[in-house]
Amino acid sequence: MDFELTEDQRAFADTARAFAEAEFAPHAAHWDAEGIFPREAIAKAGELGFCGLYAPENAGGLALPRLDATLVFEELAAVDPSTTAFITIHNMATWMLGTWATDAVRNEWGEPLTSGQKLASYCLTEPGAGSDAASLKTRAELVGNEYVINGSKAFISGAGSTDVLVLMARTGDAQSGASGISAFAVPANTEGISYGKKEEKMGWNSQPTRVISFDNVRIPAQNLLGREGEGFKIAMKGLDGGRINIATCSVGAAQGALKQAQGYMQERKQFGKAIASFQALQFKLADMATELVAARQMVRLAASKLDAGARDASTYCAMAKRFATDAGFTVCNEALQLHGGYGYIREYPLERLMRDARVHQILEGTNEIMRVIIARRMLEGDAPDVIR
Repeated sequence: MDFELTEDQRAFADTARAFAEAEFAPHAAHWDAEGIFPREAIAKAGELGFCGLYAPENAGGLALPRLDATLVFEELAAVDPSTTAFITIHNMATWMLGTWATDAVRNEWGEPLTSGQKLASYCLTEPGAGSDAASLKTRAELVGNEYVINGSKAFISGAGSTDVLVLMARTGDAQSGASGISAFAVPANTEGISYGKKEEKMGWNSQPTRVISFDNVRIPAQNLLGREGEGFKIAMKGLDGGRINIATCSVGAAQGALKQAQGYMQERKQFGKAIASFQALQFKLADMATELVAARQMVRLAASKLDAGARDASTYCAMAKRFATDAGFTVCNEALQLHGGYGYIREYPLERLMRDARVHQILEGTNEIMRVIIARRMLEGDAPDVIR
């Protein structure tokens, strides 16, 4: 087992770090304060391949392993978790479209999405279907050579500012559950689509979040992704990677917070000496670093399992998401505490990193749902010997 990164992987990380410092760092606080969605910066990320990291090559993507993608996302999130989180969602939706779309749809959307010139939103959650995603009610009915879509989606990242929606809708009857759900690529400006108010959020302010309503929205039948009834399976495959992505954003936010805390401890003086000389605070920094390294390695393990197509990859992804998002928020919170009153003001990035990291414990499946997924597997007879 080799925990060291390859030369190519280090190059990916170094490139992402330099990009984040040049393109995100000078503006992240302003984007957050003013609620600005930085499409130009995201497009620049696309020029480096960051908008199609693991999308297939026939869609214009780099087809990188998920492990390599985590290296990029971590470096970006250390500076701006909010913008990076949207880029990870875009990557997930782009991968889904690139993998399951018809040739015509892939040819239309692949290159624009992987280049970052066009952006995608992922539409699964509904006002009445959050953790119980299989109960979604948005319907898509085949009429001739078109699907007619009616319903609504909630908490959609990028809604109103993106170009295509990767949508999960029910094609089976009301009792069909997960097996009656299909996936679609829906142009975001299609007639009949309307967008709700921009939600005022605690964090993630550099990306808009809105409700999307569908009123007799018509799309060509060729916009179906995969086959009818495969949508929930596609959604869950997407979410395995999405959980690694959002866990990585927490690791990145925590890395940024840890770096800020370490520097501040050496500069700040109290009682005539730098606070770095106080053992209680040294121990706090030591625990933060230990939790962060553990979270990073768990995320990389899960990514490696997913890359290898391991049987229990979904379980490891759920574990990584649960642990890393909890640990990442704790590290950000402890770093803020080490800054005292200065950590609470916007002149320092700590309060932004903490606010942005908090939602990671909720989305891509709440951490309570992650525990359900893990526990369900652990109650199977072979689990203690297999899940290690």
